[in-house]
Formats: sequence, C-alpha cells, structure tokens
Amino acid sequence: MKDYYKILGVAKNASQEEIKKAYYELAHKYHPDKGGDPEKFKEINEAYQVLSDPEKRKQYDTFGRVFEEKTGFGEAGFGMPEEGFGFNFNFEDFDIGDIFEDFFSFGTPKKEARNLNQGADIEIEIDLILEEVLKETQRKISILKYVVCPRCQGTGAEPGTKLKECFTCRGTGRVQKIKKTIFGQISHFTTCPECHGEGKVPEIPCNVCKGEGRIKKEEEIEIKIPAGVDTGQVIKIKGKGDAGRRGEKSGDLYIRINVLPHKIFQRKGDDLYLNVKTKLTTLVLGGEIKVPTLEGKYLYLKIPAGTESGKIFKISGKGIPHFSGFGRGNLYVKVILEVPKKLTKKQKELLEQLSKEGL
Repeated sequence: MKDYYKILGVAKNASQEEIKKAYYELAHKYHPDKGGDPEKFKEINEAYQVLSDPEKRKQYDTFGRVFEEKTGFGEAGFGMPEEGFGFNFNFEDFDIGDIFEDFFSFGTPKKEARNLNQGADIEIEIDLILEEVLKETQRKISILKYVVCPRCQGTGAEPGTKLKECFTCRGTGRVQKIKKTIFGQISHFTTCPECHGEGKVPEIPCNVCKGEGRIKKEEEIEIKIPAGVDTGQVIKIKGKGDAGRRGEKSGDLYIRINVLPHKIFQRKGDDLYLNVKTKLTTLVLGGEIKVPTLEGKYLYLKIPAGTESGKIFKISGKGIPHFSGFGRGNLYVKVILEVPKKLTKKQKELLEQLSKEGL
C-alpha cells in the first residue's frame, strides 16, 4: 500500500494548506517539463488527488485505500475468481449509476451544471411592519459575504505578477481519472481540484486573499422594497451575492419578505379587515363612527338606523397598494355591538324603561 503522506512528506494530521504547499514544491521539482522524473511526478499527483479531497482522504485514513479505485470483482479484476467458481463482488463499493454514466459518455467530459468558481447566491429574510408596505421602502442591510479582493482586484495574484499554467491539468482545467469496473477501464473527467477548472494558477498568490481573488467582509447594501409586498415574496438583486473566485461571475441576493401581523388590521391579499366596536344607540338610531386607517388617520363611516351587530361595510381604495403599482385594495369594517360592563344609575333606569317598552 502506498503511503501518500510519506510521498508528499507531510504528517498525517497535516492541514489542507500544508498538503497543497508540499504538492506545489514537489510538483515544481519533479515536473517532466522541467526535467523531472515522470513516474515520481505521477506518484505525487496521485497522492495529492487523494489527500486534497476530504472524502477520499477520510476513506484512505480509515481503510488505507480509496474505494473508487477498486475493481468491481474484488482485487482479482477481470481474471478468474480466486477460489472456486464464485465471484468476490462487494456491492457496498459499487455504484452502477456512475458506471453506466461513465461508460456511455465514451470518455468525453461531462457537462457541469454550474461553474465551480461562480459566486454563490445568498438568501436573507427581512421583517416589515404592515404600515411599511403602503409605499416603496428603502432599507440598508449589512451581510457577511465574499467580496472582490481589494489588493489583487480579483485575479488572485500578487500585483505585478502573472497567472501561470496549472501543473496538475496542464492548462485544460480538467483531470482524467481511470476507473476499473465490470466493463473494464472507464475514463472519467473531473474539474481540476487545483485550479478549479481555470487552467491557470497565480505565479505568486495574493497576500490578502491567498489566491482566491475574494475575501470575506461585511458589506452594506441598500435595497428597494416595492409597495404592496406580502409575506413569502422574494426580491432578487442580481450580482449582489458572493463574489466569484478569481473574477468569475458573482451570485445573486434573494430577499424573502415577512410582513409582521398588525394589532388591529388583518390582511387578506390586498384587502384589510377591521372590527370597530359601536354603541347600541348608533346601531339602532343610526349615526357616524370613527374608523382608523393604516396611514394613521381617521375617516367617518355613516351607519344606517337599524344596523345589526356584525354588519360589514366596504370602504374602497383604503387597503394595500396593488403590487402592480396601480390602485389599492379595500378596507372592510365590521361593526360590533359594544356592551358596557358598568352602567350609571340613570343608564340603568333608562334601559329598564326601554325594556318595559318592549326593547
């Protein structure tokens, strides 16, 4: 069994940065283009491919090998079984999906869904009070995200230095892996783990971002929230997500809206609903009641004589602005009989008289 740690000259508890540094030095020393030993370079590259991948390194540390390098039929490969007529077949190490995908690709690179160097999207949630949705709102938010490195301006290289061809992939941005399967050896292309598909690496990595072309920093962003937004709606701000690696495209910022419940108004779509307690005499004899609005002002609603408790009145155009920007919803007012808990002596006498009159 090959000792990958010994090949790279690092300890078993070495960090990813130490492994990468050791690989750079050895690859530079043994690279065939610089008169180095091709076999030694191949061995160094093999060790780095395993130890630079957290999942492969975990398998190697635990079992002393990486399972995807095994054959489908034990260690004997396509030869005769080691004993008798049975096959030594381990289903735990066998992924039929990967094999068929690789087999029918005929060794050609697979199309990747997303550029690995592209910045990630960011999603945040902000709370609004109901009054804030009446008009366009501006907010300043502060988020921790990747931003373009101010020293190298996103190149990943120290100012005054250049990018050079990646040793690992020879500038192609991809590395080829060979899998041994029940169908034989299958060529499998993956994005180069060293240059992340760019084909180039900094000659001298930037002192600030260490070659990434971006750094983590708190950034203040001003956002505009349209009038009429509702809970669950999402506002997209293009290019305000994480900055891409080494000048690649930035991700987008998604702002999910949460409108907080109001203490007296209930929202249903763009309409508002409100309960207003009303005196018995107003419901019986008719009159006007004072109705609050979301703007903080009041309007007067005329109540016809003989109105029953629970009656709902519509006031047009006093609801929430439509998200389209044209018009507003309505305000629905339910009048509720207000039953006094305490009465004066005179009030009791008057009510008793009304009771005698059949009311």
